[in-house]
Amino acid sequence: MAGRPVDYQRRAELLDAVVDYTVEHGFSELSWRPVAAALGVSPTTLVHRFGTKEQMLQAVLGRLRERIFQATGETAGKQPDLATVVRAVWERTSDPRQGAEFRLFFAVYGRALQAPQQFSDFLEHVVTDWMSALRDAQGPDTDPATATRTATLVIATIRGLLLDLLATGDRDRVHDAAESFLATLEQSAAAKGAGPC
Repeated sequence: MAGRPVDYQRRAELLDAVVDYTVEHGFSELSWRPVAAALGVSPTTLVHRFGTKEQMLQAVLGRLRERIFQATGETAGKQPDLATVVRAVWERTSDPRQGAEFRLFFAVYGRALQAPQQFSDFLEHVVTDWMSALRDAQGPDTDPATATRTATLVIATIRGLLLDLLATGDRDRVHDAAESFLATLEQSAAAKGAGPC
């Protein structure tokens, strides 16, 4: 006898609720009973929808990644240049309302480095998703090696600034450094747009 078909809309609603719970409580608190109680469902419902706890965490991380990309894309607009994309990313990630979300991100990042097999999907996407978007934002005329190098520097800089901000709370100092970095990207974009004299 076949099991019940998966209700994908209900699963998506539950996943968003689990993501919100995880952002608020941290992934170390992600276990069936507390999550189920907070969401008003049974632990069996969560097992049916997500499989194992590890699969649920992978789904949470994937959905969180989708949310970040969607919000950044809405801020940057269609076909943005690199400076515009990076400014949108920084505004989204440094927004105090997103602090819990990015504390979760860094907590998972640290855990993934200690247990790479368990978090292989996270590690596979944590750089490559942004790498692709940042290379694309540099335009088709940018040498691929240069685009990759620039994207790597951008990822490292933004994540380093964000980690500093979350660790110290020194918003003025970190934002000043971020503005300096963003100004460099904007000047580079302006010089590229001007072309040869």
